[in-house]
Amino acid sequence: MKKVFLSLLLVGIAFSFSSCIKDGICKDKTPSSEEGTILNYASTHGITATAHSSGIYYQIITQGTGPAPAATSLVKVNYKGRLMNDQIFDQTTTDPAGPYTLNSLIKGWQIGLPLINEGGKIRLIIPSSLGYGCKGYGPVPSNSVLYFEIDLVDVL
Repeated sequence: MKKVFLSLLLVGIAFSFSSCIKDGICKDKTPSSEEGTILNYASTHGITATAHSSGIYYQIITQGTGPAPAATSLVKVNYKGRLMNDQIFDQTTTDPAGPYTLNSLIKGWQIGLPLINEGGKIRLIIPSSLGYGCKGYGPVPSNSVLYFEIDLVDVL
């Protein structure tokens, strides 16, 4: 009886750790399934966010006056990235990050940064599938909704 219980317990634990993996395949959550989390974060943090058809939510703080980036543009940015528990997982400290080709960055940035121009500032709340997905990345756990404050310093 103890062996059966122990076996069932181990199977249950294994299943709970593989919530984003089915049949050995990592599966991203849909943006619509994370909308409640996004709206709650925006509300509790005083963010007046606009929904984009992709599933990201954004708030333009400053539009900027320079060029808007295209997919193949090089961009330099200052940014702060947070998880939904407000833990900072990445940020620039002194110098802008980059230059990066926009289409080499996470999909949420590829969608959000062209909404502003060089010199602009934007807040993005990005569903996990448009961030690091079910695999996660470094300090970002799998299926994490992400919040970014981004200053678009330079478009090259």
